[in-house]
Amino acid sequence: MFLTISALALFGLLLALLLRFKALGIGAAVVALLFGFYLSRTGAAASIDQVMNALADAVRDVGN
Repeated sequence: MFLTISALALFGLLLALLLRFKALGIGAAVVALLFGFYLSRTGAAASIDQVMNALADAVRDVGN
């Protein structure tokens, strides 16, 4: 069975865990959120998406 999860959900969960265990302050979380929001609106978004897809494919292929 294959389970797919979006990078947004994965990073959201990671950020929530960091906040829960107080490894990241509220101010840094807001900065991270705003950085991600504005980064997605730039021309770099397509390149970042391609890199993340390539990494996901590589991780998936490691088990085969």
